Amino acid sequence: MTILFYSLLLEIFLDKKSWNEWPKDIQQRDPVAIKEAKNLLKSVLEGIKFEQYVFFRQWHDLKNYASERSVLLFGDIPIFVSYDSADVWANRQEFKLNPSGEMEVVAGVPPDYFSANGQRWGNPHYDWEYQQKDGFKWWLNRLQSQYEMFDIVRIDHFRGFEAAWEIPATEQTAINGKWVTAPGRQLLQTIQQHFPTLSLVAEDLGIITAEVEALRDDFNLPGMKILQFAFDGNNKNPYLPMNCQKNSVIYTGTHDNDTSLGWFFSLADFEKHRVYEYLGWSQMPMPDALIFAAMASVANLAVIPMQDILKLGSQDRMNTPGTTEGNWRWRFEWSQLTSDKVNFLSHMIGLFGR
Repeated sequence: MTILFYSLLLEIFLDKKSWNEWPKDIQQRDPVAIKEAKNLLKSVLEGIKFEQYVFFRQWHDLKNYASERSVLLFGDIPIFVSYDSADVWANRQEFKLNPSGEMEVVAGVPPDYFSANGQRWGNPHYDWEYQQKDGFKWWLNRLQSQYEMFDIVRIDHFRGFEAAWEIPATEQTAINGKWVTAPGRQLLQTIQQHFPTLSLVAEDLGIITAEVEALRDDFNLPGMKILQFAFDGNNKNPYLPMNCQKNSVIYTGTHDNDTSLGWFFSLADFEKHRVYEYLGWSQMPMPDALIFAAMASVANLAVIPMQDILKLGSQDRMNTPGTTEGNWRWRFEWSQLTSDKVNFLSHMIGLFGR
């Protein structure tokens, strides 16, 4: 039995199987089986723990180094977690799963600017009723680790704190879903009570309603302003620099956008004309003109992706939403950061007091 059990455990580690494919007693977290597994895989587990220890020690050394130089670290917390994560395996009661542990609904977003079919992320939804009764302990534990790692945390898909798009697990796209409300107000109150000095940023892109805006504003959370979304010819477009609020974070583009140079080259001639018209017929080439606009805006914080600093095109895009291949692989080399690029960025930072 032990030999068979050990071989099954090794198969789990080697094949990286999801917890719902593990042996039943481990899958269901039977205490006896868990204890035996820990004993059998002691050396493997200790290796993983040591790697985690080294990583977090180095990270906190980095954070302390940055803090001593008045540099803040800006982190990101996805609103949802993966189904095959330890979060779900160890806290099944926190999620909408059937008695066998399978998902009946999955998370995503309906069709929008990024995808005509929407985005079927496939993450499990939270059982908000259980979490609220429990005082959001799972969320507080999650935020505690973020609080220790970062000074500012962006809440990805913030609108999910007001309502989230639930898709039947049998659907292959995100089209046939529905909005299900969440207790975001109670959750944010709890978070602010426990972490009064943690700065949060609301990722408020996509289909944003008056209720989502009220939730963001009532807790005084800065939202996001994306310059690539600004130039549609509507002078009331909220992403135009002249319409930005001080309590916001302005970006030339995000990890989900094309690079600013790639974006600009994809525009029709009349659209390029409109961009430069709004930018006061800037003599700067792209993406410098967009970087200038972001730095000059009233937004409290400006974020410039490294691809834009390096003036790179579409081939260096970070991520294409709605796709699962070829993303998050981009790397740069220090040799790309030439003195002229460094001097331009330094000048912009000094010019606008960033």
